[in-house]
Amino acid sequence: MTLTITERAARVKLMIFDVDGTLTDGTLYFTPDGDAIKGFNSMDGHGLKLLEQAGIATAIITGRNSKIVELRAREIRVSHLYQGMSNKLIAFDKLLNISGVSANECGYMGDDWPDLAIMLRIGFSAAPAGAHPEVRNRAHLVTTARSGHGAAREVIDIILRAQDRYGSLLAAAYQS
Repeated sequence: MTLTITERAARVKLMIFDVDGTLTDGTLYFTPDGDAIKGFNSMDGHGLKLLEQAGIATAIITGRNSKIVELRAREIRVSHLYQGMSNKLIAFDKLLNISGVSANECGYMGDDWPDLAIMLRIGFSAAPAGAHPEVRNRAHLVTTARSGHGAAREVIDIILRAQDRYGSLLAAAYQS
């Protein structure tokens, strides 16, 4: 039996994101000192906070090391951060052990070949509209939004709706 996107999203207890090309548009700017500058979408960031509010743990697994990613992850309250992971499966296995969540209860959003190893092992995989074709072809869901322009939030909203948490979080926003 093939599961629908909604059925897959309803099982997510841990949502994992790549950074470059997923939470950012993939463009890297470098200062003369060699520091990378990245732009993050505020709606994506708020969406990660909403996942945490809904009791869904969040994680970032990225191949690069970046102080700005560490700062952003702290700001939006990401539960788990793994940087400099040339083999993302190592971080994924650690996450499974730490969280006690099964691979079928994990979601992952990525955009390029290094993300495929995890995407092919989990219950719910997503890719932004501009992801590499091999990744789009293997993802359960491809967003209409492009990376760094609300693609992560699109996926997050689908998860929250599938788990009947969207409405209560929206209602709470009215009272803020």
